[in-house]
Amino acid sequence: MEWATLPLKRYAEFTGRSRRKEYWMFFLLCLVVALVIGFVEGLLGLSGMIGPYGPISTLFLLAILVPSIAVGIRRLHDTDRSGWWILIAFVPFVGGLILLVFYVLEGTRGPNEYGPDPKGEDLANTFA
Repeated sequence: MEWATLPLKRYAEFTGRSRRKEYWMFFLLCLVVALVIGFVEGLLGLSGMIGPYGPISTLFLLAILVPSIAVGIRRLHDTDRSGWWILIAFVPFVGGLILLVFYVLEGTRGPNEYGPDPKGEDLANTFA
């Protein structure tokens, strides 16, 4: 659970690096919470009040907007890419797929220009 909540603790931190585990556990947590909220809103007849969403869903999506962007940028930093690559998601059809591939790739081993390896491994110890 700690990995899933770490992006909330690093709410608006756009510097540094995030491991795949941190990104995907946060994604899974958000997905489960969104499904539960959607189910509850459906039972209460609240879905569709604000576009396709209900009021609780809208508040949840607004609450996780900044941490989602921040952890996505830190994940890109871990693969030694600029955070500006997150904007490729706006390219129709292929942008989201390219971003997905970047998020799935293993991070750079050892330190890179965005900070130390979040796995805490030192290359000197790896090959010794």
